Amino acid sequence: MSNALVPLPVVLPLFAAGIKLAIGARFTRVQRFISVVVLTVNVVIAAVLVYQTDAHGPQTMESGGWPVPVGVALVADRFSALILLVSGVISLCVLVYALGQGVADNDDVTPLAIFHPAFLVLIAGVADTFLAGDLFNLFVGFEILLTSSYVLITLGGTVARVRAGMTYIIVSFLGSLIFLMAVGLCYAATGTLTMAHLAERLDALPANVRLILQLTLLVAFGVKAAVFPLSAWLPDSYPTTPTPITAVFAGLLTKVGVYAMIRTQTLLFPAEPLTALLLIAAALTMIIGILGAVAQTDIKRLLSFTLVSHIGFMVFGIGLASRAGLAGAIFYTVHHITVQTALFLVTGLVERRGGGTSIERLGGLARVSPFLAVLFFVPAVNLAGVPPLSGFLGKLGLMRAGTEAGTPMAYTLVGISALTSLLTLYAMCRIWNRAFWRGHGRLPRNGTGGRFRRGLSGTAITGGSSTGSMAGSAVALVVVATAFTVVAGPLVDYVDRAAVELLDRGSYIGAVMR
Repeated sequence: MSNALVPLPVVLPLFAAGIKLAIGARFTRVQRFISVVVLTVNVVIAAVLVYQTDAHGPQTMESGGWPVPVGVALVADRFSALILLVSGVISLCVLVYALGQGVADNDDVTPLAIFHPAFLVLIAGVADTFLAGDLFNLFVGFEILLTSSYVLITLGGTVARVRAGMTYIIVSFLGSLIFLMAVGLCYAATGTLTMAHLAERLDALPANVRLILQLTLLVAFGVKAAVFPLSAWLPDSYPTTPTPITAVFAGLLTKVGVYAMIRTQTLLFPAEPLTALLLIAAALTMIIGILGAVAQTDIKRLLSFTLVSHIGFMVFGIGLASRAGLAGAIFYTVHHITVQTALFLVTGLVERRGGGTSIERLGGLARVSPFLAVLFFVPAVNLAGVPPLSGFLGKLGLMRAGTEAGTPMAYTLVGISALTSLLTLYAMCRIWNRAFWRGHGRLPRNGTGGRFRRGLSGTAITGGSSTGSMAGSAVALVVVATAFTVVAGPLVDYVDRAAVELLDRGSYIGAVMR
């Protein structure tokens, strides 16, 4: 069904970014107003698309009115609409947090004219990735978000950020080259890049050609998703960036890779899921990631390693290639976007209150700020999978799907998932014990009672007028992540319908190729 709402989550942020570049940094309040309004509208549009895709099937829009496969199609189905809605909510919360922190308007090192347009372009790229109906537009979406992320990751110009940014840029560039090579190979083999059209033409290719195309795409998306052994770049890149940027990177950038893996595996290669390869990658990603996490003494680096580890849960569901596995992967993706983003935002508050994120230097935060302690504790145990929170429900769904598969490798992944969850709980308890519970630490003191506000430059700035919006944004995300437990029944039913739709390619292909 054609729907004019489909392109708006991409068009509106790009249009707003152009306006911001035109007006510059002179109109601070206008800059803030435009950003907040555009991202709020995006959330509303995504919510409408969730309803429409669930009630009426996939929604499409052909750019310029050109018919597919000549024109570029944007497609929203149950899966993409849900991920678009969740990404819209967290991007809005992160923006409000950034405004409160003074990331743009109160930091002389980072002009408002740079941060806001780059952030909006990033969100537009993420939306384009989720809505892309052909491989080349998917590549364009990746490049839009990566180009803006290059700007955001090096904001402030410190040596550590530039060094980490260079690593991120080089790895992303190599991933983009592999993806572009895969796009060229697909077009050479089939004469089309529209994914619905590819789904029809790939079946006619020899098996070895399909395997080469599939492996090339998986490698490209594995780099984006930080799947082991393509994940070494992430723990060194994310912790050096400012808190809001780290939070949105952790919540969204790896998930676009996961989204692309689910989309291409189910739509283009349903008969050749490469189950063994994906399950091995999932197992190694879980184990290597969580072992790296338990060895860290800095909260940001520890969370970065847990981010890598929990990507393995999503790949586990993809590798099972079953209805239950895909439903579990989608549910866990939605859960992880919100919980991981919330944890990084709360860590920013910890850094502001404690003057750093090293658990060796922090201590007694639960006594000094009980509210902050609770705010960290809730998403931490949710990430670890403590019942009855959404993290437990997501892992339980994936483990149940593994036992239903009944293969030795699936049973092995179930055991590794349980071990990873226990080690995640250990890592979270370690942070809690050292940073919040123990009665000593090196909390900074000054004329405002040790309260600090940190801008993108990383320097401590006295004052606390922005604390309310920062804490409010973190609270909002913690509440959203916790609310998934309350609405678990309807959400599980929805992701199950999304999984059925992904496995039954007919509705997607029919909507695009009508």
